[in-house]
Amino acid sequence: MYKSVVYKGEELLGEVEIYAQEQQQEEEENKNKRKRVIDEIVKGIRISHFSQASERCPPLAVLHTITSIGVCFKMEESTASSSTKISSQQESPLRLLHSSCIQENKTAVMHLGGEELHLVAMPSRSNERKHPCFWGFNVASGLYDSCLVMLNLRCLGIVFDLDETLIVANTMRSFEDKIEALQKKISTEVDQQRILAIISEIKRYQDDKIILKQYVENDQVIENGKIRDTSVLVRLRPAWEDLRSYLTARGRKRFEVYVCTMAERDYALEMWRLLDPESNLINSNELLDRIVCVSSGSRKSLFNVFQDGICHPKMALVIDDRMNVWDEKDQSRVHVVPAFAPYYAPQAEANNAVPILCVARNVACNVRGGFFKEFDEGLLQKIPEVAYEDDTSNIPSPPDVSNYLVSE
Repeated sequence: MYKSVVYKGEELLGEVEIYAQEQQQEEEENKNKRKRVIDEIVKGIRISHFSQASERCPPLAVLHTITSIGVCFKMEESTASSSTKISSQQESPLRLLHSSCIQENKTAVMHLGGEELHLVAMPSRSNERKHPCFWGFNVASGLYDSCLVMLNLRCLGIVFDLDETLIVANTMRSFEDKIEALQKKISTEVDQQRILAIISEIKRYQDDKIILKQYVENDQVIENGKIRDTSVLVRLRPAWEDLRSYLTARGRKRFEVYVCTMAERDYALEMWRLLDPESNLINSNELLDRIVCVSSGSRKSLFNVFQDGICHPKMALVIDDRMNVWDEKDQSRVHVVPAFAPYYAPQAEANNAVPILCVARNVACNVRGGFFKEFDEGLLQKIPEVAYEDDTSNIPSPPDVSNYLVSE
C-alpha cells in the first residue's frame, strides 16, 4: 500500500491509499510500465481535466477494452482524511469527485508524459466503506476519447494496403522492365503452354503501355505528364466500389479507414485520391495522419498506424495481400487477400463466385458484428455488477478483432 494526495488543478482534494494491482503471468514490459505509473502517482495525482461524458458505454467498459496492462491500481480515500471531513460535517471533495464521475459517466484524467491516467469511480460492496474509491488505468494520450466515440457509434478501424491489394499501378519504365524480364524468361522456358501464357501476359502489358504512352505524349492525365517515370496507369481491383459503399453506408461510418503501405507518400496520396475521390472514407484534413508509409524492409505495425492514440489495435482489421510484412502481434488481425494480378492472371478475379473485395466486405461485416455482439451482450451486461473490491480477472475478456477473423 502507498500513500499519496489528489489535486484538481491546485486544489487539494484529499489523501488517498494506493494499492498496486498485478496480473498473473504478466509480461516484464507491462510490469515495468505499471511500476513507472506507481512511482509517479505516489508523488501526487494532479487531475488536469475530465473525459467526455459517455452516452452509451460506461468508462470501465471502454478502458477494459483498450488497456494493455489492465487495472494499474486501486485507490481509496484514506480513513484519516475521510473521518476529518465527517467530523466537520463537510462533504469530502473526493466524494464530490466520485459522485460527479458516476453521474456523468466520465473519468478524472491526469497527464503522464505522452500517456493519460484515468480514474474510474467505482461502487463498493462494503457497507463499512463510506469513503470514495477508484480504479486507475493508464492508456495512450487521446486514446480513451477516440475509442469512446468509436464504441458509442459501433465503429471499428480498418487498415488497407494499396499495391496488389486494392490497385496495380505501372509507369512507362516499370512496363518496360516487366516486358523485358518476361521476354528473357521466354528464352529459358521449354514448356509450350507456359510460353503461350507468358506471351499473353506480355501482350497485356504492351496494350496498357500503349494507353499510357498516349497519355504521356498528350499530357492528358496529370501535371508533368511528359515525365515518363511519374505518369502512371492504375487498375483498380474489381468490387472496390462495393466495399467502399459498405464502409459508409447511408452516411454512417461503420469503420474508420487508414492506409499502411510501403509505397512513397506522394504516390500513396495520389492512389488514395483515385480510390476515394469524394473523401468519404478519409476526410481530406486527416489524410496525412491516416496514410502511413513504411520504409521497404521494415515491418508494418498497428502501433505505428495508431501512434497518435486514434484507435486501439484490438479494434482494428487489416486488409493486405501479405501477412508476413506485419508485426507478429498484429498478424492475427490481418485478412489476407490473393494478390491482385490483372496481367499475370486476368481471369482470376472474374472466376471467383464472389469477388475478392466482396469477400473482404463480408469478413469486415462479420468481424464488426461479432465484436459488438460480445461487447454488448458480454461486457456491457457484466460491467454494472463490478465493484471496487472485485478481482479484475473476473471481468469478461474484452472483445478483440482477432477473435472473429475467420476467412471465408
